[in-house]
Amino acid sequence: MLRILAIIALGGALAACSTPTPYQQAEPGGFGYRHQQIEDNRYTVSFRGNTLTDRETVETFLLLRAAELTLENGADHFILMRRDTDTDRRFVGTGDPFRSRYGFGYRYFHPSYGWYGWRDPFWDDVHVREVTRFEATAEIVLARGESPGGPDAFDARQVVANLGPVARAPRS
Repeated sequence: MLRILAIIALGGALAACSTPTPYQQAEPGGFGYRHQQIEDNRYTVSFRGNTLTDRETVETFLLLRAAELTLENGADHFILMRRDTDTDRRFVGTGDPFRSRYGFGYRYFHPSYGWYGWRDPFWDDVHVREVTRFEATAEIVLARGESPGGPDAFDARQVVANLGPVARAPRS
């Protein structure tokens, strides 16, 4: 019975790794949204996605969190003072684990030619893939009453009404 539970837990963990970051509060060092109060009506809000979360989703979730935070504080609008999306792009290579771990590879001896294996095309298979993560950050100012207007001012209720269903929709 314990073995079956371990297999189910492992399967759940692997399934969680293969989905985009859901709209959730981030654990320390994890993926999701965070906010930090700077002044009474000023906050820094961020959303960090995993490698399967695209840039558009990260920026959408940032705006949704800013709107929810605005409503939680009794305000009607938020103004984006600064917004930025950082891209963390790395290239990850996979190859011979013995060579990369110990600094040398497998070698073999050919009686006519000597030792081989260092740069043999049959031994040096390397696969490289690009890994990209996005993190959107914004500094917002909360406002009450009449909309301040301008392209950087958002009505929090409308943002939640329009983006909330997108964030909570089941992902495939």
